[in-house]
Amino acid sequence: MTHSDDVSAVHDIEVLALHPKVHEYATMKPTKVTHKAKAHWKRNSECPTGCDLKKDFNDIKPTTLTERGALAEAGRCLKCADAPCQKSCPTQLDIKSFISSISTKNYYGAAKAILSDNPLGLTCGMVCPTSDLCVGGCNLHPTEEGPINIGGLQHFAVETFAKMNVPQIRDPNLPPISSLPDSYKAKIALIGCGPATISCATFLGRLGYQDVTIFEKEEYGGGLSSSEIPQYRLPFAVVNAEMQWMKDLGVKIVYGKALGSNGFSVESLHQDGYKAVFLGFGTPTPKIDKVFEGITVQQGFYTSKDFLPAVSQASKPGMCGCKTKQLPPLHGRVIVLGNGDTAFDCATSAFRCGASRVYVCFRRGFGDMRAVPEEVDLAKDEKCEFIPFVLPKGVIMKDGHVAGLEFYKTEKNDKGEYETDEDQTIKLKADFIISAFGSQIGPVAKACAPLTFSNGPADVDLVTMQAKAAPWIFAGGDLVGNGMTVEAANDGKQASWHMHKYLQSLAGIEITGAPKLPLFCTPIDAVDISVDFAGIHFPNPYGLASATPCTSAAMIRRSFEQGWGFAVTKTFSLDKDLVVNVSPRIVRGTTSGPKYGPGQGSFLNIELISEKTAAYWLKATAELKRDFPDRIVIASIMCGFNEADWTELAIMAEKSGADALELNLSCPHGMGERGMGLACGQNADMVLNITKWVRKAVKCPFFPKLTPNVTDIREIAKAAHAGGATGVTAINTVSGLMGLRADATAWPAVGSEQRTTYGGMSGSATRPMGLRAVSSIARALPDFPIMATGGIESADTAIQYFHCGAGVMQICSAVQNQDFTVVQDYITGLKAYLYIQSRSDLAGWDSQSPPHKKSC
Repeated sequence: MTHSDDVSAVHDIEVLALHPKVHEYATMKPTKVTHKAKAHWKRNSECPTGCDLKKDFNDIKPTTLTERGALAEAGRCLKCADAPCQKSCPTQLDIKSFISSISTKNYYGAAKAILSDNPLGLTCGMVCPTSDLCVGGCNLHPTEEGPINIGGLQHFAVETFAKMNVPQIRDPNLPPISSLPDSYKAKIALIGCGPATISCATFLGRLGYQDVTIFEKEEYGGGLSSSEIPQYRLPFAVVNAEMQWMKDLGVKIVYGKALGSNGFSVESLHQDGYKAVFLGFGTPTPKIDKVFEGITVQQGFYTSKDFLPAVSQASKPGMCGCKTKQLPPLHGRVIVLGNGDTAFDCATSAFRCGASRVYVCFRRGFGDMRAVPEEVDLAKDEKCEFIPFVLPKGVIMKDGHVAGLEFYKTEKNDKGEYETDEDQTIKLKADFIISAFGSQIGPVAKACAPLTFSNGPADVDLVTMQAKAAPWIFAGGDLVGNGMTVEAANDGKQASWHMHKYLQSLAGIEITGAPKLPLFCTPIDAVDISVDFAGIHFPNPYGLASATPCTSAAMIRRSFEQGWGFAVTKTFSLDKDLVVNVSPRIVRGTTSGPKYGPGQGSFLNIELISEKTAAYWLKATAELKRDFPDRIVIASIMCGFNEADWTELAIMAEKSGADALELNLSCPHGMGERGMGLACGQNADMVLNITKWVRKAVKCPFFPKLTPNVTDIREIAKAAHAGGATGVTAINTVSGLMGLRADATAWPAVGSEQRTTYGGMSGSATRPMGLRAVSSIARALPDFPIMATGGIESADTAIQYFHCGAGVMQICSAVQNQDFTVVQDYITGLKAYLYIQSRSDLAGWDSQSPPHKKSC
């Protein structure tokens, strides 16, 4: 018992007031009190409905993510090697890669991956029916936590990049425009500035075509993305950003040019010298049931082609130059006919135009609805009322205005066909009717000649998007029956390559082999990140550490093909010191808790040095330098404390053509018992002598690899410096025991006796030790070159090592977490960081994270 004047007495002040206490008894509180408390603390209140939504065009997408949410969601991705989500995307986005870049806060890298395959990447991130596409294929679908929110991640990454305000440029590695043949000056026309056209024109611009013109009938671009997808799902600023990236490549847009008006036709373009024409304008004429013939907007009847453009023009800032546009003046009850995505856009928009009740009426049952679940759920949440199994019979008019609608009932027979039962009818009161029964090509088809149509879609080859009647005509999107925005974008992408092949064939140039469409590029990609380090020119500062990713020469070859700047071979020895590894020998760490799959915070290994001979690695080094002369190969070698052995092996490695040597004086397990690795690296005198022996034997640069398992790593570094080492590598793995099972057995455990040993811990968990080691060595030995390794999982963490004094980075665990392609995330991340540092207007950014607005 304490007394009030005891210094140890707990007074409920400051932080202690909120500290939990152990419950000694069951808690009691009347339900009445809980009801009141619940109302006060409730966070999941229902979304606005009905009249509450009038003129409310704020973002309502449930997939929209903040940076915090995006990082958490990206961290769940399994990064599947053969990702099924990608196979379900019409544009074949590298979904695994862009999500991986988001998880490392490399938002430019993510946006680059997205926009390289889909120039409408921001639009599609907002409006794609992902549940039916990429998300539908996610391997996490059957799990308790559910599939990845791919659309939300895509939206977040490209929107964040867009805030950087960086223009698109042609790939600087491609031949400059001035050196391209005259065939790239061919006149190309595209009709309709919608998704298919924007995609096609963007890829043509990337290829280097210099005379690409889009003809758009409206005074704004974007097609249906602008005119028929509401602001709360797709702001005009998004479409405008994608058009601007397209125009950055020299594409021109001519507004107010309607096909079929004033003699403007596909054939007239051909006669004016356009060598190829792409049609991407969709289907402009609404399908109207005969029961609505003669009823006008003024009488209360809209088609989706009347209603949605009027809503967009009045609600999308920047889309319409006229500031006097008003929303359609709806009130009371509104009936929307149809069960596709457009019908549900009409329904939710109706509330924002003043409707108090909205009925969505359709011929089919719920099981056969054409709309995607995302659209249906939104309408349901906003309290739209659904009436299935009905078909319009007649409009009820009163005083010259719509007053209601009479329906026949429909039924689905045993064959799955819908039949009309004229004996059953129902009537609904309504003040307005909006018909969303789809659209068709209509009278403008005549102006498309010689393009022909068969029962709706245009007659084109659906692989090349080339017209069957005229090889110079191409088409995509709604016009060929592909109604999704992402499908339209892919049609434009497909058409661009085959237009390229056609145009070059006119000049006698044959384009063969697999398509080679250029990637999305910006001035960020032109940033030079090559490094002159210790007298060696590195194409970039990222290399593979002497570890499992360098187990074989084939793995190093693959890494160079993916863009790694250098590689350190798996440590090899003289034949008399050859080893045999055990299995299992590499396991996930426990530092991330019960997390499985990629994104591990640490690994533990009991792997020894390479099982391959010195002769193998010497031959491999020579071959790699022959085939990749600009890449740096560093030979990692290990011997006991024996001058003759170190001299022999160092000379052999230098003669193989290695750019430098790494002396493994730090392997924390297995080799120390043989008087090698850690047994040498923990003793400053031994390090001094070994470096002297190697310096006497070779002229090439060499770097002792230091162990963190010492009292003061600076003393070991000083010994290496005194012995003539070019620099050092810091750090090797940290000796540890990762954990024990409940029965006291360790993991990894080898053989029937379940034996183990202390292993080497790697990964992000070692980064604090690595940063300390590098910074302390740099302070003790200024200008002494340091190769850093230890938990470098991203460009951001590499930059931390640069700040501490390292010159180049060695990476292992990040590759184990993913694959060799992760280097592109490091490269684009570093380039973006350096670029942002050069922009004074981005001074408030934290690397690639934009400033956060403080809420009131």
